[in-house]
Amino acid sequence: MSFLFGGPRPQPSSAEKIAAAEAEIEMVSNMFNQLVDTCTRKCIPSQYREADLNKGESVCLDRCVAKFFEVNVKVSEKMQGEAAQRGGAAGGGMFGS
Repeated sequence: MSFLFGGPRPQPSSAEKIAAAEAEIEMVSNMFNQLVDTCTRKCIPSQYREADLNKGESVCLDRCVAKFFEVNVKVSEKMQGEAAQRGGAAGGGMFGS
């Protein structure tokens, strides 16, 4: 129980590491699929006229992807900040941090 009082945390087992890696792969895959779906619907018409992207579609996709990642970073930072606040408020304990 030394980890409760600032000692080293227990190391995750191999199974826990594998589960965490699988969860991360799932999350990244979901984000990629959402990005592709969102930007494709927004930027590429359902009726293809050419085999290649035209300039407008290409620019739209570039901007869509950039905005998607920018928003993703902002949301992640906000969530981490809120988690840190909850952890700080809950982690004060009787010794106060």
